[in-house]
Amino acid sequence: MDPITNPYAPGAGQRPPELAGREEQLTTFDVVLKRVAAGRPDRSLVLTGLRGVGKTVLLNQLRSAAVRATWGTGKLEARPDQRLRRPLASALHQAVRELGHTQDDEVAHVLGVIKSFGQRDAAPGTKLREMWTGGIDAPAVKGRADSGDIEIDLVELLTDVGGLAADLGRGVGVFIDEMQDLGPDDVSALCAACHEISQSGLPVIVVGAGLPHLPAVLSASKSYSERLFRYVRIDRLPREAADLALTAPASEEDADFEPAALDALYAATGGYPYFIQAYGKSVWDVAPASPIRAEDVAVAAPEAEAELAVGFFGSRFERATPGEREYLRAMADVAARMAADAVDGEGGGLDEIESVATSEVAALLGKKPQSLSPARDALLKKGLIYSGERGRIAFTVPHFGRYLREQT
Repeated sequence: MDPITNPYAPGAGQRPPELAGREEQLTTFDVVLKRVAAGRPDRSLVLTGLRGVGKTVLLNQLRSAAVRATWGTGKLEARPDQRLRRPLASALHQAVRELGHTQDDEVAHVLGVIKSFGQRDAAPGTKLREMWTGGIDAPAVKGRADSGDIEIDLVELLTDVGGLAADLGRGVGVFIDEMQDLGPDDVSALCAACHEISQSGLPVIVVGAGLPHLPAVLSASKSYSERLFRYVRIDRLPREAADLALTAPASEEDADFEPAALDALYAATGGYPYFIQAYGKSVWDVAPASPIRAEDVAVAAPEAEAELAVGFFGSRFERATPGEREYLRAMADVAARMAADAVDGEGGGLDEIESVATSEVAALLGKKPQSLSPARDALLKKGLIYSGERGRIAFTVPHFGRYLREQT
């Protein structure tokens, strides 16, 4: 098959040629856009799931839907080492520009508030010429969104931005990727601001994406966050959608798959979107002709697995220290034992093992759980594992346990 016409696109946050299995989420979001723009309150949205399931892709698609609805939009990616003010100010600056409000004085005022909000992070004694501007020409508005209390300031900021959008009968969407990496104060402030804006009926929504424990992070910050957001779990694709993700792009290039090839690909990928693209690309490159056969999948599998081992699994594994790697391998072994017991008892396989007990990991390593806390906490901060409930942990990356067992 011609590698130049290869339609598959594995890449972090890169949209696949066929966005299969996400129709429900896109349809629901279109309703949210119309309701909020019409002044009818609706909840902000939070997408959760493992890495490689397409959260960032879907987040970008939702943002595109908001742009098509003539909303103002801005996007940021949270980082553990960065506070919210400046990236959010930059995102809202872009949103205001997209709105295209015609009243220059009102726009200048809101931009000045955004600037004031962003500059409040400056260290004492910072010279004026060194202050953050974010490309905003308007002068900072003193006394608005600059109190230093992030919760107060964020409410004032979103109120002014929302008012600008309401003038036009449109809305503003703030899209936050890796939302679980926001600091505790910023999470609390964001929840409080969303709550206040929703009660005011202003057309502002937040759309976040993060790891499976993100709902627990939000709930720990504000108990009412469970009612504040609409939580949508993004998971691996069911068989029909996974097949469509492969066959639809191929048909655009006058190519097809034999049923046995699709069986083999689903078994190899588990329906995870990133893996589907990686395997699809490798199979296309090695297949001599259409239709693609199961034999082609078998030949391509080592290449696809090698690519994933370096770019998807290996890059994450390399971030761990030797002690942390030992902990990760122990997690993988505990999960494998659980899967074997489940199969013997006619339960699910390895993909159904979502978490393991920290006590069992410690027992396998022959150590006390408390002595392993530093390694576990470091892995949590690095985003390699997550804890959805007390005393249990899980990999943030699908098939990571399988990768670890194959390395030893």
